[in-house]
Amino acid sequence: MLNIEKLQVSYGPVIALQGVSLQVPKGKIISIIGSNGAGKTTLLNTICGLVRHKSGTIRFQDQELSRLAHKVVRLGIVQVPEGRKVFAGLSVKENLMAGGYIIDDNRKMLENIEKMFDLYPILRERQNQHAGTLSGGEQQMLAICRGLMSEPKLILLDEPSLGLAPIIVNGVFQLIKQIREQGITVVLVEQNAKKALALCDYAYVLENGNIVMQGQGRELLCDPAVKKAYLGDY
Repeated sequence: MLNIEKLQVSYGPVIALQGVSLQVPKGKIISIIGSNGAGKTTLLNTICGLVRHKSGTIRFQDQELSRLAHKVVRLGIVQVPEGRKVFAGLSVKENLMAGGYIIDDNRKMLENIEKMFDLYPILRERQNQHAGTLSGGEQQMLAICRGLMSEPKLILLDEPSLGLAPIIVNGVFQLIKQIREQGITVVLVEQNAKKALALCDYAYVLENGNIVMQGQGRELLCDPAVKKAYLGDY
């Protein structure tokens, strides 16, 4: 579904991605793990057209991606950014409507909102509440549901569990499983490497802008180097 070949991205003289290549098959969860500053968010931003790449190719369903973010969304790719970033002064329902801005049919918009309420019922209870008054976990769920409003084929999740209590983290990962079960492909950048590797079908380890390791998630969970570097196991 998504194929990236020899992607290079620079911020001035600083090289952020150095010839990154990876594949994302349809209907799978692909995790990208790595330390802070490894280039994970840069990779997602480049896929979405928020950051321009110096060289390499990004192809989605055999089509070269435009470098314009709004065109990428219309092709079926949505990013849920790190830090939730809900529209705090808008209601829950208005946030969802913002996520479905490419939908021209009002009936379809309302149907999709109901689907989000079914997916995470507390949003229905709080649909008229300002998003900024929700708990951190509720804001994260709203951010993900807002991303789903445009019916993406591929969703990019950037650190969805960051700063959340363990019980809320479990809910986030359960929601990611439900997204995959709906046939939506997921690219997951996640600091909780243990949970990300346990959930995903395949994973890439990104360090200093390079892919240094890759394999099935559960295989990497057992890899001594991955354990030492990312899972806190020695």
